[in-house]
Amino acid sequence: MLITGVLLISAIFLGWIFSGYGRMRDGSFATPPDLPDSAEGGTQVAHQHHEPPSFLSRYIFSEDHKTIARQYLITGILWAVVGLSMSVIFRLQLGFPTMKLGFLSPILGKWVGENGQLDPEFYLALVTMHGTIMVFFVLTAGLSGTFSNFLIPLQIGARDMASGFLNMLSYWFFFLASVVMFSSLFVETGPSAGGWVMYPPLSALPEAIPGSRLGTSLWLGSMALFIISQLLGGINYITTVINLRTRGMSFSKLPLTIWAFFLTAILGLISFPVLLSAVLLLIFDRSFGTSFYLSEIYIKGEALPNVGGSPILFQHLFWFLGHPEVYIVLLPALGISSEIIATNARKPIFGYRAMIASMIGIAFLSFGVWAHHMFVSGMNPFLGSIFMFLTLIIAVPSAVKAFNYITTLWRGNIRFTPAMLFCIGFVSFFISGGLTGIILGNSALDIQLHDTYFVVAHFHLVMGAASAFGLLAGTYHWFPKMFGRMMDERLGYVHFWLTFVGIYLVFFPMHYLGIAGFPRRYYAFTSYDFTKNVFGDMNSFITIAAVVTFAAQWIFVYNFINSLIRGRRATQNPWHSNTLEWTTPIRPGHGNWPGELPAVYRWPYDYSKPGADEDYIPQNIPYSQTLSSNLPHETEQIPTETAIEAQNLNDQFKQPH
Repeated sequence: MLITGVLLISAIFLGWIFSGYGRMRDGSFATPPDLPDSAEGGTQVAHQHHEPPSFLSRYIFSEDHKTIARQYLITGILWAVVGLSMSVIFRLQLGFPTMKLGFLSPILGKWVGENGQLDPEFYLALVTMHGTIMVFFVLTAGLSGTFSNFLIPLQIGARDMASGFLNMLSYWFFFLASVVMFSSLFVETGPSAGGWVMYPPLSALPEAIPGSRLGTSLWLGSMALFIISQLLGGINYITTVINLRTRGMSFSKLPLTIWAFFLTAILGLISFPVLLSAVLLLIFDRSFGTSFYLSEIYIKGEALPNVGGSPILFQHLFWFLGHPEVYIVLLPALGISSEIIATNARKPIFGYRAMIASMIGIAFLSFGVWAHHMFVSGMNPFLGSIFMFLTLIIAVPSAVKAFNYITTLWRGNIRFTPAMLFCIGFVSFFISGGLTGIILGNSALDIQLHDTYFVVAHFHLVMGAASAFGLLAGTYHWFPKMFGRMMDERLGYVHFWLTFVGIYLVFFPMHYLGIAGFPRRYYAFTSYDFTKNVFGDMNSFITIAAVVTFAAQWIFVYNFINSLIRGRRATQNPWHSNTLEWTTPIRPGHGNWPGELPAVYRWPYDYSKPGADEDYIPQNIPYSQTLSSNLPHETEQIPTETAIEAQNLNDQFKQPH
């Protein structure tokens, strides 16, 4: 209860400090202007008649999508600090197995023994919690929850999400899941230690290891709450994109960010219920004596009564979510990178329709490749060859996106902002990590490399580092719109180079360790001379690089907080971007646009167009105002602009009040 109270008070304080809901430059709060009581102003009048929001409804239980996005972002950053701190602790153990870690006793307590060594059981718990936190709480909720919430209404021209109440609930279910997961760090037997994939029978038997007791029960409860959060959010995102696009905003004019968030929500809506079923069945096996995953188990020589279950069933259920989960965290980063690369290359995105088709292809194929994680589970080799073929096929749409990014950058008038650098780093990780994925997609090679450091290196490059760079790029790029201030670019450059180089120094050598046969999840590699003497130095090098890379993230944290307080005030459109969010006031209030919603006439990537007065043309500029730069088929669109305006009545009234 004490932990829950502390976290709740922290959330209230952070919401008050950071949300900046409608705050103006003089510290007052924006309110919608007086509008005529007409059809065009119907939605705004409805907003105007609302009672003034209380402190709780403004900062804590807000239904404004922008405030909820900030809540997701700040919670994700806090979880990233926790998750990365865990990785540094177990890397110290791996790199310097004889090091005394007594200086961590005030934090870790009894998990550091009297001899100053990390407890082996707690090492497994650290690995488990690090994976869970980074995959679900940072890269899923922190990335998709932040930018789907923030950008979908702003970029499609909507007042808010389809349901502000469900949107608010989605965050608080996530927060409650965070409280439950965080509390598991303080139980007497320790947090869950069965690996972030939580395979039975280890996770299904509380008596198996200390980390399978209360800590695992809290893990399962937390994941159930987290899945509910994701389902509520996904339903909202899909409904908003389909129903609340402003007049003229057809699917062919959506920014690639919205396509990415839309497809991500569909992936989550289909795959997360499968993980929920796996979690519920595991709870039944642990607590109610069922045998969904258990059969013929012996503990200390005594047979358990469970018969008829199969632990392989859990693997099928978990990876049916687990592989789409890779793209649930990658697709938002791909969409964010598409927007930022086009904006800062000052060029139209290359192959807009091909980019959409490749994302649809990735989303579709991601549901047919889950069993490539199970090549060593006793799968029929013929069935394995089918999953191997599908795994290699999914490289095709991924390659389309990589080549299109490179072609967009080619001969562009590139502005190397911190956000642009992080996007280029994202493309680099996406390519290098994806190439090793082709190796692991081959079942003959994967059987040899399975559960070695080669898999750790591939997974962290293509999913962890790439998605994290998408999160950082989006934060640097949309920080002015989120908080009305600019981040320090000089600190951003230092942060990028230390992080980019550090990640390669951490994970690239792991490929060699994996080829040498080093298994993952081992507490120490000191039992044999060849592991201790030949590769001990490489493990030490990786640990030093990891510590430096972790230290570099505090530059970002300082830059983030300092910019909130003392950052240079942002202009309305600091990046000269075309999408609709930059047409709102610098600090938009609830409702986003103070007057009539903007209409959309063109696609979002009209950059450096010959004949144009500027090197960008926003989506809300009619073709009738850009006659000198129109192409023939665009001039033909001018008569339809009247029809777009005619949609005004319906579009204003279908927006949520």
